[in-house]
Amino acid sequence: MSKTLQTSHLSLNMIDEALVESFLNYLIVECGLSENTIKGYKGDLSNFSNYLQGEGIKRFQDLRAKMIVNFIEKEKQRGLSENSISRSLVTIKMLYKYMIMEGKISVNPMSSVNTLKLQKHLPEVLHYKAVEEILRAPDSNDKLGIRDKAILELMYATGARVSEVASIRVSWINLDYGYIRCQGKGSKQRIVPMGAEASKSIRRYLQEVRPFLVKIEVDEPLLFLSRTGKKLRRENIWELVKKYAVKAGIRSNISPHTLRHSFATHLLEGGADLRSVQEMLGHSNISTTQIYTHVDRKYLKSIHQRFHPRA
Repeated sequence: MSKTLQTSHLSLNMIDEALVESFLNYLIVECGLSENTIKGYKGDLSNFSNYLQGEGIKRFQDLRAKMIVNFIEKEKQRGLSENSISRSLVTIKMLYKYMIMEGKISVNPMSSVNTLKLQKHLPEVLHYKAVEEILRAPDSNDKLGIRDKAILELMYATGARVSEVASIRVSWINLDYGYIRCQGKGSKQRIVPMGAEASKSIRRYLQEVRPFLVKIEVDEPLLFLSRTGKKLRRENIWELVKKYAVKAGIRSNISPHTLRHSFATHLLEGGADLRSVQEMLGHSNISTTQIYTHVDRKYLKSIHQRFHPRA
């Protein structure tokens, strides 16, 4: 079956619909982009089309470079995040490169966008000693403390998202081999190693605590339960991470995602390759994982300054 995009399916409603449909078909057929990605691009172009029409522009070909600056400012005023604006610019740039390739325009008005730098926030990352302090914070003599220790160890050992941790089933863990199955975005599953410490903490939780938390066992029992035997909500896990960060004396704004960022960064600092980290994080696109290379470069620069004789 031909891998093409149906106009009626996407409900195109913007200037130069034929051009946009041709461009999106190109992204599917030639670039192999997924339907979800295409929908995102279509949304970006629809938003950009609305902006151009508000400026009295009726064709993408009539864009003037200075309009991009105004477009970015308006997007900021609408409260869009810098990542969302940056993604929109990538989509728009791809459209105009396509138009150059197809001979629709001879000069690319988006070429000057290369000089527009949006501020990018690097993820919050903890020093490994700070992570150790958090992992030691739960009370090992308290049942919920034992559970919380297992949750924290698992999060740092696997880089799992908080929603993934809350949804892990007992059958998804293999303590003998030290692996766990995570179900990420789009119900995509992946197998992630979790190491000896996380395995030990989870084993203790399963033996000493979980049997006391269970109220009604089901066919696919969840690994982590609340004190009432119910599924832990994401907010519950967020709260316990904050709680133990405070107990460990860490003042920065810590969240479950901080442990995920720290997991990825510490792997890269230890010499792991980017593709392996991408697989463990469950990123469908390696460009998402590449944010951690910026953090890694900071680490490499500090090593260079410490050890190079002419640094």
